[in-house]
Amino acid sequence: MYTTETSIRIHYALTDQMGIVYHGHYAQFYEIGRTEAIRQLGFTYKDIEAMGIIMPVVDIHSRFLRPAKYDDLITVKTTLREFPVNHKIVFHSEIYNEQDQLLNAGDVTLYFMEAKRMIRTEMPNELKEKLKGYF
Repeated sequence: MYTTETSIRIHYALTDQMGIVYHGHYAQFYEIGRTEAIRQLGFTYKDIEAMGIIMPVVDIHSRFLRPAKYDDLITVKTTLREFPVNHKIVFHSEIYNEQDQLLNAGDVTLYFMEAKRMIRTEMPNELKEKLKGYF
């Protein structure tokens, strides 16, 4: 299993009139967590795209348990529970507040695709080698 944590301060533009984070922003929090998880493996999305691979989101689920509020410091915990096989990778995200209360949980499924032909492909070998040590 591979897990990382990323902190995000909730700024005013992310909240609604009540000072609560608008639900549509949680997908961005998941993306920030995914991006940083890949970065901690020594890669960026830009690196993967330079390999001719794109990673579109094909499925997303989100469960809202408690609200995040203006000026909260949230922690996005991003986990790969299973080693990615074939063309699919699933990131599990949990979002916590400073009191370590679970606010939100979600799953995001992405496909590895060849950018030029727009067909599914396997995870790049370089990324596969980095992840093997966690499973």
